[in-house]
Amino acid sequence: MKKRRGIFGPSKDEIWSQIATDIGGEYIDGGFWKKDVLIYKHGEWQILLDTYTQTSSTGTTTSTTTYTRMRAPFINKDGLYFKITREGFFSSIGKFFGMQDIEIGDPFFDDKFIIKGNNPEKIKLLLAEPKIKELCQRQPRIYWTIKDDEGWFGTDFPEGVDELYFSCVGVIKETELLKSLFGLFCITLQRLVQIDSAYEDDPQIHLK
Repeated sequence: MKKRRGIFGPSKDEIWSQIATDIGGEYIDGGFWKKDVLIYKHGEWQILLDTYTQTSSTGTTTSTTTYTRMRAPFINKDGLYFKITREGFFSSIGKFFGMQDIEIGDPFFDDKFIIKGNNPEKIKLLLAEPKIKELCQRQPRIYWTIKDDEGWFGTDFPEGVDELYFSCVGVIKETELLKSLFGLFCITLQRLVQIDSAYEDDPQIHLK
């Protein structure tokens, strides 16, 4: 076992468990049948880190892809929605076909990221916080959004409750990336309150 660990490095369980200890969270090992999850409480908000797998089939070929995701339900005061991804080939195609792209007036950030949303002024206020932009830039892969629900197989949200959501392909095991991601969520939730787009109250949601 020590030899295997030496070749492949610490496991996800070891790294996530240590991060939970470092930030004052809780790591729950789901065993064989359930998901592993790292839970961190920030004020009245609960931030969850886990992984999930999607299976796709093309003809006789079946492939699976594992994603790392982070979620935090919150009470959305004004129905603000945004989606932020890194600039890339598919994002550029989206822009070419007329998909909305909000620019915040920061040339470096606008060049590196695609920003979409339903309230440009509020999104500009959100991203006026330098720390949020800094923490976004630390993530080499980022799909960061506000979602209104989790789909057919997820948790049902009551009216007015939405979810701050991040995902990327692969299992993130880099300690600093994960700690930065928790920081991004904490600061963003606080900033949403500051710009009058969220309440600090407990949304009373337990994610699956």
